[in-house]
Amino acid sequence: MANIHPTAIVAEGAAIAASATIGPYATVGAQVVLGEGVQVGAHAVLDGITHLAEGVQILPFASVGLPPQDLKYKGEPTRVEIGPRTIVREHATVHRGSVGGEGLTRIGADCLIMCVAHVGHDCVLEDRVILANNVMLGGHVYIGDTVFVGGGTAVHQSVRIGRQAVIGGMSGVERDVIPFGSCMGNRARLIGLNLLGLKRRGFGREAINALRAAYRGLFLGRGTFDARVALVAQDHGNQPQVAEILAFIEASSRRGLMRAGRQTHESEAEAA
Repeated sequence: MANIHPTAIVAEGAAIAASATIGPYATVGAQVVLGEGVQVGAHAVLDGITHLAEGVQILPFASVGLPPQDLKYKGEPTRVEIGPRTIVREHATVHRGSVGGEGLTRIGADCLIMCVAHVGHDCVLEDRVILANNVMLGGHVYIGDTVFVGGGTAVHQSVRIGRQAVIGGMSGVERDVIPFGSCMGNRARLIGLNLLGLKRRGFGREAINALRAAYRGLFLGRGTFDARVALVAQDHGNQPQVAEILAFIEASSRRGLMRAGRQTHESEAEAA
């Protein structure tokens, strides 16, 4: 039997794995599914069609699966899914999807959602994403794997953030951020590449040099942006990470692409 504190309220119909733990005064709705080893802290609230995979931790006063902050929402059966070993810290909020999106808010595996962060409706976070304290994601935000978003950052709805990017704290992100990019500021602008992250994750010198050349060509070169994209594709398009950036640029976007600020220095990005 699951370890359920006697003060917790678990609705009939909830599917609770035998090794799950539910703390004092927590509330678990009828359509919630808790996988093996899930830990739900005191006073946490889980509602709606919410599936937590094995090893997920929901800390005290967090809420997951409540209705979206969308005036068009009329109680439709939308969902939240959280992948294995993800941690949702105190007072963080994760809202379920809306009918205006895919009807699903999804957080991948091994993510860390720090205190008081907010994941809006229909957001998709891939694996190993870290949202620091007080990060705010508007609805329909997409974040690729292994992205770090600094504390106090606000991300506009429908923004895309490519994988391995880093967002400096207290930023206002209104545009799409390329994979491997580094940005910061209000309003945020690219300041270079996430060089420190690339080195830590084992990217070799050849890959990093190709990314540097592509970044300079795309954001610091002369001519129109379309011409610069074509030139980078010609010179470096066979390199896998550069090809990934080019595909990201060419993909459909509702917010447009973030460009480099006037004070762009790779040394700044490396220190981020």
